Amino acid sequence: MGKYNAKRSLPRLRTVIAGTARFFKRHACVFVLLVIISVSVLFGYKIYDALKKELKIVDGDSEIFVRTMGNDIETAFNQLGVFIESYDYISAPLSTKLSSEIIQEILIKRAVPVTITIDGKTTEVKTYYDTVGETIKNNGIVLGPLDKVEGLNLDSPIQIGMDIKIVRVREELLTETEKIPYAIEEIPNETMNKGEKKVVQTGVEGTLEKYYKLTYEDGRIVSREFMNEEVITEPVIEIVEYGIVPNFVTSRGDLVRYSKVLDMRATAYTASFEDTGKHPDHPEFGICYTGMRAREGIIAVDPKVIPLYTRVYVEVLGDTPDYGFAIAGDIGSAIKGDLIDLYLDTTEAVKKWGVKKVRVYILNEQNDDRWKETDYIKD
Repeated sequence: MGKYNAKRSLPRLRTVIAGTARFFKRHACVFVLLVIISVSVLFGYKIYDALKKELKIVDGDSEIFVRTMGNDIETAFNQLGVFIESYDYISAPLSTKLSSEIIQEILIKRAVPVTITIDGKTTEVKTYYDTVGETIKNNGIVLGPLDKVEGLNLDSPIQIGMDIKIVRVREELLTETEKIPYAIEEIPNETMNKGEKKVVQTGVEGTLEKYYKLTYEDGRIVSREFMNEEVITEPVIEIVEYGIVPNFVTSRGDLVRYSKVLDMRATAYTASFEDTGKHPDHPEFGICYTGMRAREGIIAVDPKVIPLYTRVYVEVLGDTPDYGFAIAGDIGSAIKGDLIDLYLDTTEAVKKWGVKKVRVYILNEQNDDRWKETDYIKD
């Protein structure tokens, strides 16, 4: 290696220095610009770092953290491209100022479309509420105590496109009045003719009230439930007396009331000697066993069958007129059992009579003062 030659190196150094000076002179503007930019970026970062706000946005199921220079939520959302509909829920007003000292959390609940049917009208609404009950309430709908949601509960979660049908339910108490039929009590009357009836106490219907609970759904009856009943007025029993005295109307139009009827045979007799063995001059001529004077209307009987003094009516079976009213006032040795002997005025009538079938009615009013002995004795 040769020795360092200062004389030869000096000119070369000068050349390098001169070239460098020319370079810096030529690029001074660029250098200054770079310095300015660097300082500006550094200063801007310091400012941004001092003014930045951190947000936590929970939008449905998504959750993001962002930084913004906005002063309020609306500005920050505009910068971030977050759009809020008027029916969406946001946990703080859009005008809320942002703070750089804390991480602010903002909750967004997006409204979904549902239909609400009530009182015959269907309306589509958007709701961000979680349950059916909240949605109904916040749409200004007041439910009655019995109203219901068809197929859903108030706690049912909201779903997109859900049809919420509200059924108006009310109950009403109905009172119905019914008549209570009255009973009829029949009492036998021993003084009345059989077949006769007499109302001695008029029957009156009672009143019964029945109570029902009617359930209406949207104005239509869906159930009718019996609740109770109450007797308002009791019915009054009708009392009817009915006759038990046997009777019939004779061919002559007389009403005969009887207690017993006997089917018998009847012969006839007169007061003649042939029938009684007594002549007209005999002191007992024409006097019956009972002391009665023999006349038509007096009959002879077997006292074991028909007691003496018994009042009767004798009906003749067939075409012969009835003998009529009579009294058992005589007896006869041949009159036994079902045989009676009828007094007639003439022997010709007796012969013509012969023996006939009769029906003897034992009269009901044996001791009635209206029936005198003369009533049974024909003039």
